[in-house]
Amino acid sequence: MKAMDLIKMALQSSDQFTTQLIDDMRDAPLTQPTSNGGNHPLWVLGHLAIGEGLIRQVVLGESNPVAHWEGIFGFGSEPSDNASDYPSFDEVMEKYRELRAENMRLLDELGEEGLDRPTKAPPPGLEALFQTAGQTFLITAMHQMNHRGQVADARRMAGRKPVFTPEGAAA
Repeated sequence: MKAMDLIKMALQSSDQFTTQLIDDMRDAPLTQPTSNGGNHPLWVLGHLAIGEGLIRQVVLGESNPVAHWEGIFGFGSEPSDNASDYPSFDEVMEKYRELRAENMRLLDELGEEGLDRPTKAPPPGLEALFQTAGQTFLITAMHQMNHRGQVADARRMAGRKPVFTPEGAAA
């Protein structure tokens, strides 16, 4: 198996597993994952959109098309329980999906040979993680799965059952 195949599988799986849970929380997007707060599903979705925009910035040196959301969804931002602080769930989901589709096309354009291409603008302090285009795409998938856990916990706080259960896996 080639590195490109593994990266694509990681991106597609992380996207499917994470957005399935986020979409299930469409009616309760501000549910926090713990009694002490945390990153609610709408914040996670917006944060992932920021990350998708970051790919083009890191790999190509372009500006992040959702940089205007940094204050509400970016690294170090604190989730708010006030819906009016955010764009609508549908707007954020649409933007996330648009950016993910663009990034999958970019990955195809780069091809296997382009995975080792040095990045143009890695985030300060994270240069070691974002040295190449391939690393950038793989870290994106890993980052998404990290935040998936927060959405899974928010679902439990909302009284919803886990999506993946032993009985569901056997079916």
